Amino acid sequence: MSLLHRRAALKDRIPGGRDGRRMLGITLVDKTGNGLWTATQALYFTYVTGLSIAEVGLLISISAGIGIAGAPIAGRIADRLPITRVLIAAQLLRATAGLALLTTDHFAPLLVIAAFGSLGDRAANVLTKLYAARIAGSERVRYQAVNRTVGNTGFAIGGLAAAAALGIGTTAAYQSLLAGNALTSLCAALLTLRCGEPPAPSRVVTGSGSTTAAAKPANPWRDRTYLLYVASEAVLFLDDAVFMVGLPLWIVHATEAPHGLAPLLLVLNNVMVVALQIPLARFGATTQAARRLLGPLAVAFAAGTLAMSVSAVDSRWLAITALVLAATALTLAEILHATISWELSVALAPDEAQGAYLGVHGVAASAQRSAGPLIVTGAIAAGPAGWALLGAGLVATCFAQSRLVRNQLPDPALSVPPVTVSHQ
Repeated sequence: MSLLHRRAALKDRIPGGRDGRRMLGITLVDKTGNGLWTATQALYFTYVTGLSIAEVGLLISISAGIGIAGAPIAGRIADRLPITRVLIAAQLLRATAGLALLTTDHFAPLLVIAAFGSLGDRAANVLTKLYAARIAGSERVRYQAVNRTVGNTGFAIGGLAAAAALGIGTTAAYQSLLAGNALTSLCAALLTLRCGEPPAPSRVVTGSGSTTAAAKPANPWRDRTYLLYVASEAVLFLDDAVFMVGLPLWIVHATEAPHGLAPLLLVLNNVMVVALQIPLARFGATTQAARRLLGPLAVAFAAGTLAMSVSAVDSRWLAITALVLAATALTLAEILHATISWELSVALAPDEAQGAYLGVHGVAASAQRSAGPLIVTGAIAAGPAGWALLGAGLVATCFAQSRLVRNQLPDPALSVPPVTVSHQ
């Protein structure tokens, strides 16, 4: 097969057509910027702005807490306005906030600016997911798998660039990372201008040919089943806190493993996601298949947390082996949960209120960012038994979620029903 034929075949395998491929390019740019900033923000606020450790912790925690509102607000707006316009606004908000952080070194204005940036970040995340649901239709899981793989690649590129800048260690180097993140958000906004507006079931064609919002859309805040589902999702998203907070602290304070193993396990996580997210996504391509994956997800969580407990043994090599097994199992859990979450969060949402429902679902990941580190550090403080208890809670949540959604899922389930109007 010629190179041109291979490229054509690859394009055919990406749902969403040209706009889908454009959004993947936007994801690569956007996540590269995230990689520049995410791992270095605490160091920037410490060494450049001169905040104390307590102030840095408060700034990051409070701004993340305020950012939780970004997902539901953006989702509801996207049910009423073209999603590309709302996404551009979120990206511009992030870019503006990033550049504004360069203008001050005082705690109060930094907190306000960081909060606006967090609102934009959470909004952009849920809008990207909603765009995928609308552009890819019934192939939304496969598209999200490709999108996440591209995003992880971009994050790794940004992380490598950040590591190089941190090796320099000057104020200008730190500021360049912040500016780079802001500029990638601006580039993402400009690139989004080229994306077509996908059909939206929440907006319908009137007799005059104009479009209006569908009357009386469902309210996710009054949907008890969906709220319980979102609560269970907040628990299952804890794999993020385990990797970002739990593994490094546990390695340093409770095991005989070398401290340098922590970043290597993060690399393992990233490589596994890039390599396996797309192949494993096919096992959750339908709504019922996604629900059935909650069983293997429970097994992966149990294996990962049990291995974390075992890693506290008084043996360097056994600790290393157990930690590698834990990272592998928990990464598989992360991949499986991502696949399940993409499908069920959309399948449980009424067509006319997709944006509002996905916005509320976005609260789960945002809430985990605030509460997750506290839960994981609590498990660490309890020792090996803490990991066992955390694992038991995660397994119980998997089965509770499966039971909760069992009779709520449509069959067959499509992200977007046929709609004849598109907004340009």
